[in-house]
Amino acid sequence: MQVDVLNIQGLKTGRTVELPEDIFGVEPNDHVIYLAVKQYLAAGRAGTHKVKTRAEVKGASRKLHKQKGTGGARKGNIRNPLYKGGGSIFGPKPHKYDLKLNRKEKDLAKVSALSYKAKDAAIIVVEDIEFSTPKTKQAVEILKSLNVADKKTIIILPEYNDTLYLSTRNVPNVTTTLLADVNTYEIMNADTLVFTENAVNIFADDQVVA
Repeated sequence: MQVDVLNIQGLKTGRTVELPEDIFGVEPNDHVIYLAVKQYLAAGRAGTHKVKTRAEVKGASRKLHKQKGTGGARKGNIRNPLYKGGGSIFGPKPHKYDLKLNRKEKDLAKVSALSYKAKDAAIIVVEDIEFSTPKTKQAVEILKSLNVADKKTIIILPEYNDTLYLSTRNVPNVTTTLLADVNTYEIMNADTLVFTENAVNIFADDQVVA
């Protein structure tokens, strides 16, 4: 799959790059995408939710009244869940939400997500962006030139670029990340993927980071 390389003004440079079919042209597997997204979201849950049972709340253990002969329902102590301040029944307990996926499933999910973006023509390749100093205004101008300023956008780099990261940090709906760190959830959640030319060349060199 051939994609034009754009300059920071949004114009074609005359160069193209090849996006490998085995990464950007596979038949997407929706189920593994679902599992990968579920795993990502589950990892963000602390799992520290907790309520007190009747054994943990404060209150006397004295039986409120005799079992029979009162004309009312039988009762235990004041910590009964039916009373205000009593313990909770079947309340949440701390536990982990971890979901395990094997490496092949994770790789297939990411490749499937990238293939969806390629099918939707939601992938842009731009020449490498270099700032001498962090400039948010300049970063916004580049995004406008690429027609992605009002979209959820991920800028994907081959290696960490401090000035570009700082320039885009405060721009709404824009995330700057490394090719090695981008995940299935971020890909699916974005409207557009903006690869730098050097990032795409990693695919061409068969150094794919999955």
